[in-house]
Amino acid sequence: MTADLALDSGALAAHISMQDPAPKFSFLHALLAGGVAGVVVDIALFPIDTVKTRLQSELGFWRAGGFRGIYKGLAPAAAGSAPTAALFFCAYECGKQFFSSVTNTKDSPYVHMAAASTAEVLACLIRVPVEIAKQRSQTLLGHKQQQSALQILMRAYRTEGLRRGLYRGFGSTIMREIPFSLIQFPLWEYFKRQWTPVTGYESTPLTVALCGAVAGGISAGLTTPLDVVKTRIMLAERESLTRRRSPHSILHGIYLERGFSGLFAGFVPRVLWITLGGAFFFGFYDLTTRLLGATNTDH
Repeated sequence: MTADLALDSGALAAHISMQDPAPKFSFLHALLAGGVAGVVVDIALFPIDTVKTRLQSELGFWRAGGFRGIYKGLAPAAAGSAPTAALFFCAYECGKQFFSSVTNTKDSPYVHMAAASTAEVLACLIRVPVEIAKQRSQTLLGHKQQQSALQILMRAYRTEGLRRGLYRGFGSTIMREIPFSLIQFPLWEYFKRQWTPVTGYESTPLTVALCGAVAGGISAGLTTPLDVVKTRIMLAERESLTRRRSPHSILHGIYLERGFSGLFAGFVPRVLWITLGGAFFFGFYDLTTRLLGATNTDH
């Protein structure tokens, strides 16, 4: 994304700005813009995510693969990113409209929290199996058998079933994603809303990206311990003790084993990944939405 592109798209802001008092929601726009944003983020920032996952693994960073095979797991991540992000943003935009009409409020942080939480639960129906395939590939757990992402998922389903195999860690993922969204989306919406009154400049995809980066970085840092628990559960072998422990018990065990450094394992790559990811994700979402809206207006 270049400055010239941001300026060109900024010229469209008069009639398609996300700060418009009554933005017209388009299901198709949210679907396409969310898909584009998800793919860009996962492909561009995948190596950082791999480092974060290996730092959080019970095996430890070097035994989990170190810097080798830094793109392992990219295929399932890329395949799952578009539908996951598309589903999330469709649900989020629909949720905002629904909760705003029910509560008769506008730009309420509680509306944004409710919409984001609902959207996260739906998106996790796709995200969790994708995460299992991706993270097991990233930590080389299936490396000895040279398994593909599909083989990893099929093996998980055959040996452990649907709930304990394909959707293992669903609860811990929700436990991570909802608090994350409760922080990130109200902050993002607030920063966007305050941009023009504070700076005096019109909102552009670059400014929306900046708002997303700051909101994402804050949220990522605060929810890192929950991400560590989710990673441990998803990576646990079938006979592992971790399989039989609750998220709270796992969190307590990590603290006893490694202290606060264990609870915040992968803090730097996670914050870096989600800060950059927030910039890409929200920036491309806003840019794609504006361009789609301009195309429709022209016709």
